[in-house]
Amino acid sequence: MEFQLGLIEQSLNSRYSLWVREALNDLSDNFTLTDPSISGHPIVFVSRGFLKMTGYTKEEVIGKNGRMFQGPKTCRSSVMQIREAIREEKGIQINLLNYRKDGTPFWVFFQLSPVFCKEDGRIIHFVGVQVPIWKNSRKSICGFSRTQGVPYEKEFRACKSLLESCRRELLSDSISELDFLLNRDSPPDSDIRGVDIEEPCEACDDEKQRAAIAISNILSVLTHHSEVTGRLVCERRCSVPRVGILCSSLNTSLNRIKQSFVLTDLNLPDMPIVYASDEFLKLTGYTRREVLGRNCRFLSGIDTDSSTLFKIKESLQSEQACTVRILNYRKNKSSFWNDLHISPVRNASGKVAYFVGVQMDEDDKKQDEHGLNPKMKQLSTVGAVRVAVRSLSMTVGCSQG
Repeated sequence: MEFQLGLIEQSLNSRYSLWVREALNDLSDNFTLTDPSISGHPIVFVSRGFLKMTGYTKEEVIGKNGRMFQGPKTCRSSVMQIREAIREEKGIQINLLNYRKDGTPFWVFFQLSPVFCKEDGRIIHFVGVQVPIWKNSRKSICGFSRTQGVPYEKEFRACKSLLESCRRELLSDSISELDFLLNRDSPPDSDIRGVDIEEPCEACDDEKQRAAIAISNILSVLTHHSEVTGRLVCERRCSVPRVGILCSSLNTSLNRIKQSFVLTDLNLPDMPIVYASDEFLKLTGYTRREVLGRNCRFLSGIDTDSSTLFKIKESLQSEQACTVRILNYRKNKSSFWNDLHISPVRNASGKVAYFVGVQMDEDDKKQDEHGLNPKMKQLSTVGAVRVAVRSLSMTVGCSQG
């Protein structure tokens, strides 16, 4: 957990100035920043407004995935649309039923926007803004909007009358559900309370505009504080991602594999690392920024056996798998014996696109909770990587082969 929090801290520190958190905290909007390059796509920043809206504390939100705010009545189709937008690295606007810490549901207008690295087009963060949809802006189940100042009893009787004439066309069988819909999520100062929300809700133009303005303000802050460090970000992809930059969907799939491994690109000069797992960073002490784009030889040192390095080179040239015991070095210069397994990874067309290297510290050779020995863990990791690459290499932009 401590290591994960370190990655979350680096997520902002490695890109923006040290004052970016203070600037973001000055914004009154309800929003989160998430990092798709970290395992689990966690929240790395949460605004004060968002915490007040949901009832959570900062410690309860940072490091968690945004799915923590979903509940039993959250529309699965809406969730899938959000996941698809993340996979395709694009923005989305959608009405969504979320849940507060105390379990009460509330409708929000959710706007998601990607943040790209200006230099190489790689995705850095996602900004997620949530604007509450209050009762007066909601469309009722009967298809008309609430009119401010009209008593709820009169509005309900009108809806009930219409409901009785078109009952067969409605999804709801219960008038009480309509009553719940008309009496949910009023503004904070109202005494009106609801019990349940089941029918879809739609944001008004004002709420959509508030979300757009919030996105603009947040991106303005991020852009300014990236200019300070010289690591510029932008709202729209300013350049085509360089060959070797993995799309976020492949990153997400690889992040689910809980093992120390790296992925190197066979088709780039000097075969650089294009993906490094969290476990690899933990094992070696390096940050992701220090690893990506480098050849794996930086792990070798003065006492590394040259004949072992030659064996690795031969297996790469012949596109064959190999297993070696090699002396590697961490960032702090301490050495460790690495039981390294290297294997080619082919894309959907059968061409070798990457090599995966799975590391196993010899001092940590024990069975895991599933009873797998080190050798089986390495092979299962290779299999999982191959499945991820082959399935996603058929998606435009994900295949580098």
